[in-house]
This record gives sequence, structure tokens and C-alpha cells, in this order.
Amino acid sequence: MLLAGSVHQFQYTHCLTEPSYPGRIKINCLRKVWSLLPRAVAGVEGVAAASGRKGGFPVADCVVPAFSAITNVFFLQMTRLVLPGMLERSKGVILNISSAAGMYPTPLLTLYSATKAFVDYFSRGLHAEYKSKGIIVQSVLPYYVATKLSKIRKPTFSKPSPETFVRAAIGTVGLQSQTNGCLPHAIMAWIFSILPTPAAKSLVMKTNKQIRARFLKKLKEK
Repeated sequence: MLLAGSVHQFQYTHCLTEPSYPGRIKINCLRKVWSLLPRAVAGVEGVAAASGRKGGFPVADCVVPAFSAITNVFFLQMTRLVLPGMLERSKGVILNISSAAGMYPTPLLTLYSATKAFVDYFSRGLHAEYKSKGIIVQSVLPYYVATKLSKIRKPTFSKPSPETFVRAAIGTVGLQSQTNGCLPHAIMAWIFSILPTPAAKSLVMKTNKQIRARFLKKLKEK
């Protein structure tokens, strides 16, 4: 079962997985079916959960204080719903979609970054607690993927298509409790990991300022 805040967040994943599991993949938009979830997840052995913000430009996250609470409650509630059944069957897979922004402080996306760090730590902690019971919990921390959400139209080596990313990420399930999903993103994460923290934050701040400037310039041109 694929669950997201909006259906298009998982439409590409559905296209990729449906041929292997005809008629068995369901996409649920939580805004519409939250009250129906307890019945919907009964017997589910694998769940992929994601919650994100629409593409735009980096801005101080103090203007969207509800984002963190909504996202964190989403992951906590989903875990509460599916984990008991998985424990009864002694098997199950939970894939929580975090973000590379949760690997280090991300200026101008501060609340988003902190929220995704919560998802990462929550997932890795759960995996340590339940792996002996046959349950896999994986934290996925991607960089940009060419989707409608990110507003990236053409896939590149560092910004793969959803199909390419999902195919690579699925191959890491059961092997890693934390993954960037694909090789290009893993390389980018490694580069950031060897940078001194002040240098990494400075680079991200500069990049986000440039992205915001380009976005605002396009708005003025319209």
C-alpha cells in the first residue's frame, strides 16, 4: 500500500510496481481517507509513506509552523496503524520517505529539514527495535527527483526520473536501514559528509538564496 498527502506523490511508484503486483497496489490520499485507514491497512505487509512540500522557493520556515506537526503526526499514526499487524505475522516492510535535507541543517528550509531529520531518526530507531521480529523499517533520504512536486521536468544523472530512482531504491530494501536511494544521491551525500559542518551550511545557504532569487525573478517577469 502506498500512502501520501497527495496522490501524485506516488503515481510514478504505482506505475512501476503495478506490473509486478497486478490489482494489488492501492494508492490512498490521506486527506481523503484518514478515517478509513484502520480497515484499509488490515493485513498489509508493506507500506511506503511520504509527506512533502510543493516545489517553490526556499523561505524561512517560521511562516509554515503547522508543517512539522502535520508531517510528524502522519508518520506516527501510520506506524501505530500498521505495526501491530506486522508483529502478529512476524514480517513486514515500512519505507519512510525522508529527505537529504534531513541529513544536515538546511538554511531557508529549516523546519522542513528538522522534520525530515525526525523521520530519519524515528525510522532508524524503529528498525533497531523491530528487526529481530522480522520487520524492516527503512529511511529513504533522496535529493531532487524529477517529479511534479519538485517542478523538475527533465531527468538528469543527479536528478533521476521517479522510475529510475524507485528501481534503485527498492534494491536497497533489507540491505540498508538508511539509504539515499540511488548511486548519484549516495555520492552527493558522501561529498557533503566529508565537508566541515560550517562549510556545508554555508554552501546550502548560498544555493537556496540563488534558487529563491531565480524564482522571484520569474515571478516579476510574469
